[in-house]
Amino acid sequence: MILQADAGGLMQMLPFVAMLGVLYFFMIRPQMARQKKEKSFRAEIKKGAKVVTTSGIHGRIVEINDKNNTVVIETGAGKIRFERAAISMELTQKQIEK
Repeated sequence: MILQADAGGLMQMLPFVAMLGVLYFFMIRPQMARQKKEKSFRAEIKKGAKVVTTSGIHGRIVEINDKNNTVVIETGAGKIRFERAAISMELTQKQIEK
């Protein structure tokens, strides 16, 4: 009698466990992979690379400061200092691929 009640409770929890598994594999895991890729991208940025910031400013990196984690980008209007996290993508690789 007790074994049947335990098995019934386990069967009721199975859909919730399955939903958590689906949530992990379709939402959490891809987000973690994306964050890891962005972190490695920002760590590999080199001086002279053409980049776009998250605010849409295009420019070329002229200085990288590892102490305070900033970069200086040269645009058509002058030089601007940004946080390294503000770099959205590198245009140098996209131009090579075309």
